[in-house]
Amino acid sequence: MKPLMLHNSCDLGPIRSVTAEVKDTDVGCEARFRLEGGVDRIKIPAAAPSVRTDDLWKTTCFEIFWQPVGGTYYREFNLSPSGRWAAYDFDNFREGMRDAPVDAISLSVAQGSSNGVGELELIATIASELPTPAQVALNAIVEHEDGSLQFWALAFAPGKAEFHSEACRQWVLGGE
Repeated sequence: MKPLMLHNSCDLGPIRSVTAEVKDTDVGCEARFRLEGGVDRIKIPAAAPSVRTDDLWKTTCFEIFWQPVGGTYYREFNLSPSGRWAAYDFDNFREGMRDAPVDAISLSVAQGSSNGVGELELIATIASELPTPAQVALNAIVEHEDGSLQFWALAFAPGKAEFHSEACRQWVLGGE
């Protein structure tokens, strides 16, 4: 698992570390995200049917951005601890947004806490056409009890937290 960094504009809250990993598969990819710290002091969406849902990023959520090396096109996945998900295709930086084709997304979530310290882990299995080699971003949004958000990523471009920036896509998959 690779550590994600907290954006410098965010206050340190109850979550002390976020790690993530991804691997390509014959039918798409598998990813794992883990929050560690005061998971009982963040907002976690309630379990819901596993359906495509917009605006998941407005609360605690995990994201994958997948861009074929050398291209401008990219695919974004939003993965909620609720079980809901979203997938979008873009032609270029925030341009041409549309629903992405997905064959299936399976999400499993485990959470545990003792004495105010714990972890939340989300595992995603995604069946969707994902060309390799690809530059991949792994991100997390964490909502605190007061409604403020933290942004975590492998890397950030200078300035405000912008997950659509190619600077976030620090994991290279395929092409070996």
